[in-house]
Amino acid sequence: MRLPNFSKRALLCIGSLLFMLYVLAPIGWLVSSSLQSEAEITSVPPHWVPHKPTIGNFAAIFNSGGQPATDDSHNEGESKGDANGAGFIPSTAKNLLPSMWNSFIVAVVVVVLNLLVSVPAAYAMAKIRFIGRTTSIYIMLTSRVIPDIALVVPFFLLIQKLGLLDNIWSLIITYLAITVPFSVFILLGYFESLPDELDKAARVDGCSRFQTLTLVFLPLATPSLVAVVLFTFLTSWNEFLLALMFTQTPASQTMPIVIAAFTSDFNISFSFINAAGVLAIIPPVIIAIMFERYIVSGLTAGAVKG
Repeated sequence: MRLPNFSKRALLCIGSLLFMLYVLAPIGWLVSSSLQSEAEITSVPPHWVPHKPTIGNFAAIFNSGGQPATDDSHNEGESKGDANGAGFIPSTAKNLLPSMWNSFIVAVVVVVLNLLVSVPAAYAMAKIRFIGRTTSIYIMLTSRVIPDIALVVPFFLLIQKLGLLDNIWSLIITYLAITVPFSVFILLGYFESLPDELDKAARVDGCSRFQTLTLVFLPLATPSLVAVVLFTFLTSWNEFLLALMFTQTPASQTMPIVIAAFTSDFNISFSFINAAGVLAIIPPVIIAIMFERYIVSGLTAGAVKG
């Protein structure tokens, strides 16, 4: 028995709402709990809407001197339920904003260098026929099959030989090794979907290979470029394992390392950690909103040729 169109649309709407709730509920709780005091966030039963919203957790991030609360202030804070008392400011709180700046610098530099490497490589593989072209594509894709954990020791030895331990350049180099192959794969599919006649016509008109790439193909590849930028930025912004291995001091540590360190203190402030998490997701959300209309078309670019 076939369902009427109205029933199908209703089921689809209900399913979409349930899926959206499943996806957005953790983010909603993160934002809600960041506006709660420590006493409120640990209350039983928990509640989604703060009874007394406070920005004390965010104020503690921007104003913290990195010193934990004393016993007296802790007891006083428990009675008031604020972030600076019962919330317990972690001893590493002062490192959060510098670590976010480190993460931003690393992500931006990796995005720029990744584009400078992957765009010409993808164009060459897509439009220039040379010996070993197919082999180079397979080797590039095979490099992404290897899990990152298997590359930690080789990367560490390389970074050690270069003298870049505890330096943000160690992260930039290793993140490029992770992001470039996938970026080339995305751009390769898009460039191959564009007619070869465009390349031939540009060459006949006197364009060099560089001019053909920059004047003809790049303007057409905007959706794919946005997808690559978003993937590269998010990978660099969120990466934890390599940053944990190669950085030891706040001068080079990135945001995931510092936030993870909050849980190693004797007392843990869930509201403070959630406030830090809210700050951590703001840059990726802004980028996703700015380039939302390009994301889907960029990720599906090259899926169908012709």
